[in-house]
Amino acid sequence: MHTTGKPRAPAGDLSTFMREVFIHEGVSHDVFRKGHGPAVLVMADMPGISPQLLGFADRVVALGCTAVLPDLFGTAGRDPLVGGVGTVLYGLSTMARACISREFTVLATGRSSPIVTWLRALAAQEHGRCGGPGVGVVGMCFTGGFALAMAVDPRVLAPVLSQPSLPLAFTKRQRRSIDCEPATLEAVAGRCAAEGLRVLGLRFKGDPFVPDERFDFLRERLGEGFVAVELAQADGHPEGPLPVHHGVLTVDFVDAPGEPTHAALEQVLTLFRTRLLAG
Repeated sequence: MHTTGKPRAPAGDLSTFMREVFIHEGVSHDVFRKGHGPAVLVMADMPGISPQLLGFADRVVALGCTAVLPDLFGTAGRDPLVGGVGTVLYGLSTMARACISREFTVLATGRSSPIVTWLRALAAQEHGRCGGPGVGVVGMCFTGGFALAMAVDPRVLAPVLSQPSLPLAFTKRQRRSIDCEPATLEAVAGRCAAEGLRVLGLRFKGDPFVPDERFDFLRERLGEGFVAVELAQADGHPEGPLPVHHGVLTVDFVDAPGEPTHAALEQVLTLFRTRLLAG
């Protein structure tokens, strides 16, 4: 029930997106597309493509870009904020299936998930299809580090890591790492130094899924190429679904100008505007 008066993230409608299937090297996933202009791949947080994620994608479309949403897990369009016990079980079962899937690297340090190869191929197709100088990529939570691993591709001009949560941070080594191979991370750092690539990272401080050490690690490896946007717990929506705030652009987003989460959204959209649409 809405009690605070603070507006939540807007909800989008899956039926307004066109559904296709993309196959690469035998791997097949549905992809939802909408809009015109340079492509921005928007990868869902757990437990899947939600109305809140679709609302974020609608803002990407309004900016003048094509929003491309790969359907990697969960039930596309299902709202994680409604449904009581059934929704909780849905979230837990989706997470469990993702953790045992061969497509995702959940615990290992210094390794990219195998699905990144498929995502790079999708980005290449969408760049050729949509045109523009390159593509943007947004990864959230479980998919946050995918955006970093994809940034080795010179077509990726605007990578955004929103609450990157892998590997799961049980050990010190896992906390001081991200799901990206050292050689890939070094190549991205080289792009930051040589090309002025900027990797935008978003998180709430105190989020156990995105520890301080992970962002410290990215600062060390990418230098000025890593732009960290770190919000206080008090900045999240007071009716967020978790005990601590986690989803910067979705479930814990406050949709009002002047709110820190709204300012974080503007930084993301400004990155797309300057890197993909300028000129």
